[in-house]
Amino acid sequence: MLKKLLAVSAVAVLLSACSTQTFMVGQQTGRANLKLDDMQTFFVNGIGQTQTVNAARICGGSSKVAKVEVQQTFVNGLLGSLTGGIYSPRQARVFCYN
Repeated sequence: MLKKLLAVSAVAVLLSACSTQTFMVGQQTGRANLKLDDMQTFFVNGIGQTQTVNAARICGGSSKVAKVEVQQTFVNGLLGSLTGGIYSPRQARVFCYN
């Protein structure tokens, strides 16, 4: 029974995928620096839930926002798998121009 449970758990982890959504905001060229890297908390796979990040406030103005990313990392996916989707975090990142 334990072998079966481990096999099913291993397959579930292997079939879960990391994903990234990137939103390019700025039209400027130049180097963008990471200003925020935050793990956002969601429950029950995030059904009906939202999280808001004010990128303009973080960067000191909307013209300084380069991009915003939301990512499900391997660790986020592992935490979601271990809790059966009850706890399903995502990483939020904001990149700003200098």
